[in-house]
Amino acid sequence: MMDVRRMQMLRAVVSSGSVTRAATHLGYTPSAVSQQIAVLEKESGIALLDRVGRGVRPTAAGRLVSEHAAVISQNMAQAESALADLRNGCAGRLALRYFATAGATLVAPAIARFDTDFPGVRLDLRLTDSDDPLRQVEHGDADVALVVRAGTDSSRTPSEGVRLVHLFDDAYAAVLPVGHRLVAKGNVKLSELEAERWVGSEPPGPCLDPILGACAAAGFTPDFAVQSEDYATAQGFVAAGLGVGVMPRMGLQNRHPGVVTRPLCNPEPVRAVYAAVREAAMTQPPVRGLLTALKAAAQPDAAAL
Repeated sequence: MMDVRRMQMLRAVVSSGSVTRAATHLGYTPSAVSQQIAVLEKESGIALLDRVGRGVRPTAAGRLVSEHAAVISQNMAQAESALADLRNGCAGRLALRYFATAGATLVAPAIARFDTDFPGVRLDLRLTDSDDPLRQVEHGDADVALVVRAGTDSSRTPSEGVRLVHLFDDAYAAVLPVGHRLVAKGNVKLSELEAERWVGSEPPGPCLDPILGACAAAGFTPDFAVQSEDYATAQGFVAAGLGVGVMPRMGLQNRHPGVVTRPLCNPEPVRAVYAAVREAAMTQPPVRGLLTALKAAAQPDAAAL
């Protein structure tokens, strides 16, 4: 197998037309260059240079090796440039997993900012159907995943090497049909919904837990008369008078005209939204840039991480 360094030395000789001139350009003695070319000819099994007067001329094999040396040099330069871009956060790929209600309100504005700051980084965006997308980060299937926890505490500690970065708290509101007796109130005490029929909008898991926990603290268990795992459909059920709902504000961006929302209190259910990310990736500029963009989208006045 031919040595790449010797191939580059042959290329210098062919380009300059002289062993002496090539040696001067490379910082070697002419004898050292001649020795290396001789070893390369032994490696290739064919003559690479013909002597012509005081200079040299490449044989057909010499031209072929020199041309391939130029390609190798160009590829190495491109590889070094690509690696430098990766180190500086100017290229690469990031995988982000998110849940449905975070798409328009959080992910879209964050990506718009990220693309401006890191135009060379490709984002792999996927809506997750997993109950807990944290596992995708733990297993290395995603670089960043948006996860929900009840309250401000993480209900499941992530695996070692994964960090939960708190983005914001998403409070739940009472969703009432137009004309409901509680619409006239500025705030609704959670206990005032005890006797109502409820329209469920959350599957079992971290988004339902804050509701059940708050109701338990208020001394009752909600009566779910209708169940829907889609906020738009749930609002339609509420508007039809089938019950009241308690939904996170992020899920109420597209308001049904037949419902009215009111803040809840005593207590106020809250779900916390986190970005799960591997600890080892926290030093990478694109990852930090994505976290900063998500934080800014969640809290527009938030400072960069």
